[in-house]
Amino acid sequence: MKRILTFLLTIITLQAFAAGAPPDPYGELSHPVSILLISIAAGLLIAICVLGHTVIGAVDIFRDRMKKLPLILALLAVGQGAFAQEAAEEAVKTVTGPMVSGLSDTTLYMLLTVIGLEILVLLFLLQALRILTGIQGMKKAAKAKAKAAAVKAALPGKPRVTWMERLNDTKSIDAATEEEVDLGHDYDGIRELNNPTPPWWRWAFYLSIVFGIIYVWRFHISETAPLQLQELAIAEEQAAVQKAAYLKNAANNIDENTVKLLTEADDIASGKKVFATNCAACHGPEGQGLVGPNLTDNFWVHGGKVGEVFSTIKYGVPEKGMKSWKEDFSPKQIAQLCAYIHSIKGTNPANPKAPEGTEVKE
Repeated sequence: MKRILTFLLTIITLQAFAAGAPPDPYGELSHPVSILLISIAAGLLIAICVLGHTVIGAVDIFRDRMKKLPLILALLAVGQGAFAQEAAEEAVKTVTGPMVSGLSDTTLYMLLTVIGLEILVLLFLLQALRILTGIQGMKKAAKAKAKAAAVKAALPGKPRVTWMERLNDTKSIDAATEEEVDLGHDYDGIRELNNPTPPWWRWAFYLSIVFGIIYVWRFHISETAPLQLQELAIAEEQAAVQKAAYLKNAANNIDENTVKLLTEADDIASGKKVFATNCAACHGPEGQGLVGPNLTDNFWVHGGKVGEVFSTIKYGVPEKGMKSWKEDFSPKQIAQLCAYIHSIKGTNPANPKAPEGTEVKE
């Protein structure tokens, strides 16, 4: 490092004389530009000292490389001196005054040259440090490889590690490696060896703990999700709603071809209400017949079967004054009305109307 600093000072002096003007540092060093450039040069010089000390102390091999540094710097100095001389001559030809007021071009070029040289030295040292770092890494890798080869040579009968052993983080134990995993516990001649739990088992256990904490918080503390019994109740409630909707649609998805005779008391009672409100005016309150025919006997004008009665109510008999009820009653209500009419057959109400139509026997 002393050689580098001495060589830099020599280069500064040579640059000054190469520029063609005698140095006058005491009058121009107080110029603001000179102070700035000198500060930069000083900072770079400190960085060179620190980095150079690090590089030199890192590996002995770098000392051989540093022997070539003076030659490189000499070549750079010659080039920089020639460049400074040509620049000074060109400045004399093209510019009548100095580039910076109050500071001669010679001093300016000298300071800039020093800064440039210091930057080059820094780059050289950084490159050397990078190379040496790679060399150290290669040395470490070579030592590790040699050590592994020595261990392998010492254990010629050592089995290869299988994928199952990698998965469970285990290794085969023999006489040479048994001491490494011995925990030092001896029970009646039985030695305890280290047999750790496989990594996948440990991670599964940790995940189960995390899952348990989240489960307790979600289902039992914050109650943001239903428990199993609550899920069952919700599912049953939804099923009941879906069943009711299905039955409603199924009950109304009937016509004169698919209708069946209803026998439930609730259906007959519902049909009786519809009859009393809409049909009693023509057929009588008890179905004995008024304007319309008697519905309690076995004689029918338009057929007495369930499908035929359903069709008569649904489409009506416009030529005899009976309207169509399909817009007023649902298919379910028409089927209930058919069930009530069937239930009043043979009741023999007072003042029945004379039979009409064709007799239909059961």
